[in-house]
Amino acid sequence: QVQLVESGGGSVRAGGSLRLSCAASGNIFRLNAFGWYRQAPGKERELVATIRNAGSTNYAGSVKGRFTISRDNAKNTAYLQMNSLTPEDTAVYYCNAEVTVPTALSTMFNYWGQGTQVTVSS
Repeated sequence: QVQLVESGGGSVRAGGSLRLSCAASGNIFRLNAFGWYRQAPGKERELVATIRNAGSTNYAGSVKGRFTISRDNAKNTAYLQMNSLTPEDTAVYYCNAEVTVPTALSTMFNYWGQGTQVTVSS
């Protein structure tokens, strides 16, 4: 079993910054990728950013240039630095991890965190 614990959400004024963290723990053989997703009220969950084990990143167009995803492989932790926040960034942010476990080396499993609220006021 793998657990993801997110932290760092909160309320901020437009133009401000927040940094989210996602710590993975449990029976991990290899943590292949981290992803951050978000879901605003009344909307579907959407991809924000991903980072693979080798460090390659991918961003949604709406956050490119403002958000930065990073990871600390030694700590099995991912971060999302969010700058120049706007009210449109208000959502629950979820961490996702693509994991290989020791008992199933040919399979990749996806795990989700519980979500952390980010609220940006104008």
